[in-house]
Amino acid sequence: MSDKISTQHVARKAMLYIRQSSPYQVSHNLESQRLQYAMQDRLHQLGWGEIEVVDEDLGRSAAGMVTRAGFERMVADVCLGKVGAVAAREVSRFARNSREWQQLVEVCRVVDTVLIDLETVYSPRHSNDRLLLGLKGSLNEYELDLLRQRSVEARRAKAQRGELLVTAPVGYLKTDAPHFEKDPDRRVQQAITLVFQKFVELGSVRQTLMWFLEHDVHLPVRPAGSEILWRRPSYRMLYRMLTQPMYGGAYAYGRTERTLSYEQGEPRIGTRRKPREQWLALIPNAHDGYVSWDDFERIQHTMAANRRGREHAGAATSGPALLAGLLRCRRCGRKLTVWYTGNAHDVLRYACFRGALDNGEPRGISFGGLSIDAAMAKEVLRVVQPAAVDAAVVASQEAAHQRDDVLEVWQRDLEAARYAAHRAQKQYDATDPENRLVADELERRWNQALQHVHEIEARIDQHVQGQRQIPVPPREEFENLAADLEAVWNGPHADARLKKRLVRTLIHEIVVDVDADAGEVILVIHWKGGVHTELRLPRRRRGQNSTQTSKDIIEAVRMLARICPDDLLASVLNRNGLLTGHGNRWTRERVVSLRTKHDIPCYDRDRRESEGWMNLKEAAHVLGISPKTLRIAVERGEIEAVHPLPDGPWVFQRSVLNTPAAATLIARVREQNHQAEIPSSQQGTLGFQAHSEVGQYET
Repeated sequence: MSDKISTQHVARKAMLYIRQSSPYQVSHNLESQRLQYAMQDRLHQLGWGEIEVVDEDLGRSAAGMVTRAGFERMVADVCLGKVGAVAAREVSRFARNSREWQQLVEVCRVVDTVLIDLETVYSPRHSNDRLLLGLKGSLNEYELDLLRQRSVEARRAKAQRGELLVTAPVGYLKTDAPHFEKDPDRRVQQAITLVFQKFVELGSVRQTLMWFLEHDVHLPVRPAGSEILWRRPSYRMLYRMLTQPMYGGAYAYGRTERTLSYEQGEPRIGTRRKPREQWLALIPNAHDGYVSWDDFERIQHTMAANRRGREHAGAATSGPALLAGLLRCRRCGRKLTVWYTGNAHDVLRYACFRGALDNGEPRGISFGGLSIDAAMAKEVLRVVQPAAVDAAVVASQEAAHQRDDVLEVWQRDLEAARYAAHRAQKQYDATDPENRLVADELERRWNQALQHVHEIEARIDQHVQGQRQIPVPPREEFENLAADLEAVWNGPHADARLKKRLVRTLIHEIVVDVDADAGEVILVIHWKGGVHTELRLPRRRRGQNSTQTSKDIIEAVRMLARICPDDLLASVLNRNGLLTGHGNRWTRERVVSLRTKHDIPCYDRDRRESEGWMNLKEAAHVLGISPKTLRIAVERGEIEAVHPLPDGPWVFQRSVLNTPAAATLIARVREQNHQAEIPSSQQGTLGFQAHSEVGQYET
């Protein structure tokens, strides 16, 4: 017995602390466990009869990052003076950090508790032992840090070479060679490829998820330590798959890092994604990918652009706002938001309200969005019109080779289900029929597999019957359709998301402002490629809507009502192809309604004569010239007149006919009428007059 152990130590119990750092060590390093438990024999030899084994911390690290219930209970008993000795095979089992180590040593010094390991006995009340324990604690902590540092450096060096294969995502397998290989299961390969194809087609993760959910298409997953399972996809599953560089054929390591936080005094370890420039390794074309690296980069760019923010327009949605996320206020630099007003909340408006909502600033600009969207659609169609025919030809070729993705998925599922049923049948045939305990279970599995096959076959039949066989249009129809892009764009079946994606492909952003004095909305379009164009559009005033009659028609009616009755006005408007705000033809009643609304006086013959209004024929009669001559003079600018509609009457004022310009016109016309075009001396004869007559004329 050591001279450091006294009777008062042996009178109290001894606590044997047993710990291993990880669950792997607990499962595989069994010899270390046996050696630690064998320390009970040493305690018996030293004189202790009551020994308590503390092994709750098996599988927990002593680096100070996790809570150790066994260690805390042992320290608590030592503080109460119930423990005469604490023992471990090596003192490094107690703690690998200075905080807990010094706490244990100090508590043992206060209550006079000795520490025991395989080699010696330590008394914290002895200065030499306390110095030795402090040195060992520091060495234990340094040793742990050194081992961790060497391990991390070796791991990073291997990762930078692309040889550190940690876990393989679903669709890949680890091999003996330092790279990944595709899963040989063709069903798994085609399912993963379909995810990327649908994202390229639909443009967002959510729309891709909705497609898979709508058609009840499952995706493969591989839980840790198990085989591949097929599950209903989730947003997180698709997002992680689309952002995994390994599917683009690249080796990546160091994409995440651990973070440490404290909640109620307890440490919490989390995970944070790092930017790409902070990754430890990124090696493109390291193995065979499901998409090319260029395609993968384009997908990442699309996903980044789908995030709404100050620099991104966000994903294209199904709403009617064509320019949502593209308009930026010229005054404050913020993105304009989309508002829907009206009784049915279907009237589109763009407004700069973020300053008012976030900072209490005055409200910014706002304007109606229907006319702005229509004008921008024309600009986009003007740009894409030259390439429309080529795009139509490509669309025709793709339509000819288009495949039914849903049908192909279910056909692969059917093939896998038939294989599972055949395998269940072979297992059932291989068993002993007399062993009913096994045969009944295998028969039940076989029946389940057959039922699953019948369910998939029924789904395929229902899908085939529900799909109409649409013939592929010939190339001429595609070219004719491309020639009228505006009709295709405004068609009832045009997809709003597709139109928005086309606009965002061509336009980076649009800087917008409102000129209140001129009543215009100013749009500066920043096209991708560096070209900027300015567009000025009339701003709709309060109370205006798309069903109002245009101002040009109102002014034309105001002028023509001076010389035309309502019936004739309706006829003139219809002859010029003009319609009402609701798209109807003009009638006498509609003309009367328009005049009443805009305070236009009706036609009155007496007022017409008193004010001196007349048409072209009447003005020509007053001047004494032909209507054609007067019209030519008006077109030359010699006589003032108003022509409100191209195919309508001219309007003259009597005072204009009494001007010097009109008198000059009359004089010139009369002079031209009295003067022959060719003098008599220069006029020839037909040459068949009699000689007598010739002589008579000569005399």
